[in-house]
Amino acid sequence: MTDYGHDLIFGTFVTPQNQRPQDVVGLARLTERAGLDLVTFMDHPYQPAFLDTWTLLSYMAARTERVRLSGYVLNLPSRPPAVLARAAASLDLLSSGRVELGLGPGDTFAAEAVAAAGGARRTPAQAVTALSEAIDIIRGIWDASAAGEVRVDGEHYHVTGAMRGPQPAHDISIWVPAGGPRMRRLVGRQADGWISGGLWMTDVPAELAHGNRVIDEAATAAGRDPGEIRRLFDFAGTFGAIGRGFVQGPPRQWAEQLLPLVIDHGVSVFILVGDDPRMIERWGGEVAPALREAAARERATATS
Repeated sequence: MTDYGHDLIFGTFVTPQNQRPQDVVGLARLTERAGLDLVTFMDHPYQPAFLDTWTLLSYMAARTERVRLSGYVLNLPSRPPAVLARAAASLDLLSSGRVELGLGPGDTFAAEAVAAAGGARRTPAQAVTALSEAIDIIRGIWDASAAGEVRVDGEHYHVTGAMRGPQPAHDISIWVPAGGPRMRRLVGRQADGWISGGLWMTDVPAELAHGNRVIDEAATAAGRDPGEIRRLFDFAGTFGAIGRGFVQGPPRQWAEQLLPLVIDHGVSVFILVGDDPRMIERWGGEVAPALREAAARERATATS
């Protein structure tokens, strides 16, 4: 049982389809009005059916006031890390510190499409190494107060004296998806958050527990505090008067079923996948407040 004690963050995962772009904008703005904390968009730069994610994030930063924004996750093979670092820092400054960086090595199933659009073609092992190098570059660019230039002479990225800056308005979190042990060890060594991929889990408690164990061991070995690493959980659900399964039922049931993920498995970021406005409204207006209250009670009891 592990509760890392982070404040809870609730968000949405909106499809960046380009057939009705104003619907995408409306769902992102609804996320903010519903009292939620974060809106995310998938990133497939090679997919013509989608809006470009970075353009969308920039546009939404100007159309919202409070909600945080993130790609979930940005496709590294299509986005040079030094350029991405400056883009993220710039948008963070313009949005008063509302940008987070979900960053992934690129999906294996999309390798051909990435390569066809000019991106790098990498094996899974190479993708992990490239992501590690990219994180070093990004953090180096953001650390504007450090002495000297950024130099990373890696297998995949060669930065031979990049100027530092700009420094973001706040400490941007780097959140990384990790389903296998190599990626989970990378999270423990370098990332600020583990995107656990809850949408694809068949045994949520067991898979969260195993992933946490690998990440915590890697963090400890790297001299980091495992408790500094957030755990993110994305999922799809349905509302109904009668409970029919995990997050399939009334809002109170959702809160009861998600609570053990906070208290026992350290999840602190919950992202609802789907484009239904009514779902978003109930997620923000009913489930999120109930889960926050329940987690606060459990934590108070544990410390009393």
